[in-house]
Amino acid sequence: MPGEQPNAQPNVQPHAQALRIVLAEDGVLLREGLVGLLTRFGHQVAAAVGDAEELRTAVAAHDPDIVVTDVRMPPGLTDDGLRAAVELRAARPGLPVLVLSQYVQRSYAADLLDSGDGSGVGYLLKDRVGQVQQFLDAVVTVAGGGTVVDPEVVRQLLRRRRDPLAALTPREREVLGLVAEGKSNGAIARDLVVSEAAVGKHIGNILHKLDLPPAEETHRRVLAVLAYLRA
Repeated sequence: MPGEQPNAQPNVQPHAQALRIVLAEDGVLLREGLVGLLTRFGHQVAAAVGDAEELRTAVAAHDPDIVVTDVRMPPGLTDDGLRAAVELRAARPGLPVLVLSQYVQRSYAADLLDSGDGSGVGYLLKDRVGQVQQFLDAVVTVAGGGTVVDPEVVRQLLRRRRDPLAALTPREREVLGLVAEGKSNGAIARDLVVSEAAVGKHIGNILHKLDLPPAEETHRRVLAVLAYLRA
């Protein structure tokens, strides 16, 4: 497993919320390592499979709380896992999916993040798996309906698109980027060394400038993230 091993994380605590997980990863060592990690911290891996077709079958059989899948796997060894994730989300809009990848697969990453209403979805680069607490938090966040997007995914998706966020100030764009990483107002305030009230004001301005429809604030934050990724 890349990065630090679980034994190097003595302060990581099991999550109180036990999840039923379907895991898809064609690399045997990484797959077994993820099974061991998730099990160690209180989750149940209902199925651990090695190709996209087995993933579809396992989801139908186990109705998991979340799917964690690699992008590249058999049969095509290209983006079969990501395409399967997009299909699963289309068939089951409420199914939480966390995608892991060595790289950003742009052709389907935006489709995945756009699927459903943008909630219960995540895209992380595999380096994050080595950051055990961050990975485990992402699993729980996505399973709970949250959105977690790797900063590098955000950067690469933005790189190929025109920017519709011209109305935002540089600070508002910075705040929105941190929201896209799944950070709370308090965490953003700590990162930027400003007050939480200032962060709340920036987010209010962002939502207003993006002219998002009235909705519960958490959902509007998701819509703002999706607008950012489409930029």
